[in-house]
Amino acid sequence: MKRPQREFYSIGEVCALFDVKPHVLRYWETQFPALSPPKNRSGNRVYRARDLELIALIRHLVHDERYTLEGARKRIDELRQEGAAAELASRALERSFVRSLRTELEEILELLAPAG
Repeated sequence: MKRPQREFYSIGEVCALFDVKPHVLRYWETQFPALSPPKNRSGNRVYRARDLELIALIRHLVHDERYTLEGARKRIDELRQEGAAAELASRALERSFVRSLRTELEEILELLAPAG
């Protein structure tokens, strides 16, 4: 999977990509120490490509595999020890991009569909 092209993403862009609310992302930051996006001069969070991969993995574990946050934290630690975290995170990020694209295309189709 090719990494995202941009260096930084806003919280709004990340929320749209992963279909989560900003308060959820901010809460995940308190629960996953590795998720610690820096802030820009305005004080806004800026997410990097590695943050996106971790968010994708967390979302996958919590929403798709139904882990609790504690369970997801433990599973990520296990995956890191096994050396499988990066690959699984990359796949999860790819699925998130595809899901986001699909949603956008469905919205475009709705706009183009004739009324009636």
